[in-house]
Amino acid sequence: MSVISKEAVEAAIKGYKEPHLGRDLVAAHAVKSIDIEGDAVRVAVELGFPAKGIQQAIADAVKDCVMGVSGVGSAQVDVSWEIKAHSVQKSLKPIDNVKNIIAVASGKGGVGKSTTAVNLALALAAEGARVGLLDADIYGPSQPRMLGIDGKPESKDGSTLEPMSSYDLQAMSIGFLIDEETPMIWRGPMVTQALEQLLKDTNWSDLDYLVIDLPPGTGDTQLTLAQKVPVSGALIVTTPQDIALLDARKGLKMFQKVEVPVLGIVENMSIHICSKCGHEEHIFGQGGGTAMSEQYGVDLLGSLPLDIQIREETDNGKPTVVAQPDSRITEIYREIARKTAAKLSLQAKDYAAKFPRIVIENN
Repeated sequence: MSVISKEAVEAAIKGYKEPHLGRDLVAAHAVKSIDIEGDAVRVAVELGFPAKGIQQAIADAVKDCVMGVSGVGSAQVDVSWEIKAHSVQKSLKPIDNVKNIIAVASGKGGVGKSTTAVNLALALAAEGARVGLLDADIYGPSQPRMLGIDGKPESKDGSTLEPMSSYDLQAMSIGFLIDEETPMIWRGPMVTQALEQLLKDTNWSDLDYLVIDLPPGTGDTQLTLAQKVPVSGALIVTTPQDIALLDARKGLKMFQKVEVPVLGIVENMSIHICSKCGHEEHIFGQGGGTAMSEQYGVDLLGSLPLDIQIREETDNGKPTVVAQPDSRITEIYREIARKTAAKLSLQAKDYAAKFPRIVIENN
């Protein structure tokens, strides 16, 4: 009987390119151990992103590779994940109890950014992560309605807020603190101060990801986020329409200038399918997201249809990912979530939390 070597098993695993990472699991440092006993092989894979929806598919693909090695009689593949904190802007430190902050932005309003943000957060949770959602749109907060949350957040100590909870998400919004119809007549400095307080004075609990739903544009709020909030990566939401793409490019360039990695682009309202006859039509044009991703070397993470159910479900406080967990649209959102988290997992990690804090006192 031929002796099976770890090198042969590892070489076989290299034959499988994990689509979300865009590389093989060995190159991605995801193969944690290879144990061989006789003709039985056991492989432990540990991903850096949540992958509940594809866990079995990855295990099966790796198993097929291992079974192709000469002499292997049986193979067992265990797939798990551990989400690490990733590096942020050089001058900033991560927020306590939040490993990674993902900003969801758009250059202009009306492209479905808030809908994308809430469904992305819910999709990350469905994939097995602990997720929070911060509504950073002070003038037009929409997440309380989208998440179906009523009431005001608690404050146990009089100075910090407990996040609200909905569908396994921790959430915070200025909309929880004011009446839904009350306009926020504030100047820029008050808005940016409110954003910082909502972020830092909320008692987030052990989050893998905090998704921030930014207001549209590239103004005060976005600049504050870039300069004062430790962001691990950003997502740009656009439509195929030329004017939306023009503004989306501005948002992308803003993040690049302030050294926040852009994880990818989501093209919303990419196609309309007639509910009566099934005819498909590109109402807002087509190929814009693809062209933009190629122009700037940024991944197109997914394209979403113009679908009345997406609008109806978020308006009714039950977004698509929880309203229709087995639908094709939910699968697109979950695929976008996996690609976003996988892209982030390949970035440099932040080790600040592992080092002790040194304090010098004069006694």
